[in-house]
Amino acid sequence: MREKVIEIKGLTKSFGDLHVLKGVDLDLYKGENLVVLGKSGTGKSVLIKIVVGLLTQDEGSLKVFGQEVNSLPSKELDKLRLKIGFSFQHSALYDSMTVRENLEFPLVRNVKTITESEKEKKIHRVLESVGLSQAIDQMPSELSGGQKKRIGIARTLILEPEIMLYDEPTAGLDPITCGDINDLINQVRDEYKTSSIVITHDLTCAKVTGDRQAVLLDGKFGAVGEFEEVFHYTSDDRIKAFYDYNFIN
Repeated sequence: MREKVIEIKGLTKSFGDLHVLKGVDLDLYKGENLVVLGKSGTGKSVLIKIVVGLLTQDEGSLKVFGQEVNSLPSKELDKLRLKIGFSFQHSALYDSMTVRENLEFPLVRNVKTITESEKEKKIHRVLESVGLSQAIDQMPSELSGGQKKRIGIARTLILEPEIMLYDEPTAGLDPITCGDINDLINQVRDEYKTSSIVITHDLTCAKVTGDRQAVLLDGKFGAVGEFEEVFHYTSDDRIKAFYDYNFIN
């Protein structure tokens, strides 16, 4: 039986009268890339912010590595969060820091006993993994959009998380750079043995990176499965319309 690293059951989240998640059920398996698809405003980012602990659900169960997140004491929750890497949509790099300093920051903050040589080794490994070793002394303002995405992923990887959460990883990028980022997501899974949730509305990203796809419609998942079964064998007009809008051949 495949190991579940995230189990979500009956999850709800509202903001005042706006009901965003209306009873979401979803599992993430070890070593899997799971893509969560949906139009803007359907609650995709809200879902992963709940997983990483930036938001709290109103109702329902969220278990990560078998632990009910809501019932964890703060110290245990902090430990759990170190196992989860969150790659933000806009990279979230510190503009006043070099690439090296951006990568050092999570290490200095979270790994109190790390030596200088260990720090250097980790920094060079993640930069090599994302193909940007030469950018170590550059400022974020000197990087392209795609390079910033890569450095953002590198900074998330430096703590060697077991789970990766990607929020719109290809947003705002040209098609060639999108392809590079999609390849990187798969490479990260293979090299770092991560389990990942990829939030996107980009069907090309979903098809290339996802072992399974889950389509969020009106606060619930309308379909969950492999790409072909979700998009080619569906009778749901909303899913067909989403597919047609993306112009996938």
